[in-house]
Amino acid sequence: MKTEFKRSLLLPLSGLLVLGLFIITFSEKSESQNAVETYQIDAVHSSVLFRAKHLGVAYFYGRFNDFSGNISIDEADMSKSKVEFEVKTASVDTANAKRDQHLRSQDFFSAKQFPVITFKSTKVSVKEGQENMLEVTGDFALHGVKKSITVDVEITGKTNIPQGGEVMGFHSVFDIKRSEYGFDFGMEGVNDDIRIIVSIEAGRK
Repeated sequence: MKTEFKRSLLLPLSGLLVLGLFIITFSEKSESQNAVETYQIDAVHSSVLFRAKHLGVAYFYGRFNDFSGNISIDEADMSKSKVEFEVKTASVDTANAKRDQHLRSQDFFSAKQFPVITFKSTKVSVKEGQENMLEVTGDFALHGVKKSITVDVEITGKTNIPQGGEVMGFHSVFDIKRSEYGFDFGMEGVNDDIRIIVSIEAGRK
């Protein structure tokens, strides 16, 4: 009788234990899944600029008006974060219609053949000693050439907008050599080194 009583007592206890473990595991998984928040880039409040030097004398700036992307952030584990970004080359704008038309041509962006510039991250980490600065490595594809680059990305802010949800800000400045991406036209007029400035405001999906 005692043995049967122990068995009858152990069965519901073991069932409760299994149920408890299941609940804990499920909760941990849910918390882990929910830790990643995805933010969609708000192009209206963002900018993608570039800077080039003309004749080795003065800088001039241009911008792209059509771009989109998503930034997934896991604040508990930044290594799980991701960045995807796309820019339409035909949207290049230097405040001069004739120059913009030339930039879209085969001498420069070849916008019909290569309609987008893309960046897809392969690694994200917090820069040592700078909690608001990320180090992002990814594949940068421009003019039919894809290279792995690493850029610093500053988290410039985070807030909640009434009836608009949560938004985050990001800022990055990095340099490329245009000759490495097949832009070898007019080197005597426009320097090889191009600076890219990306300032992003993105809203949580």
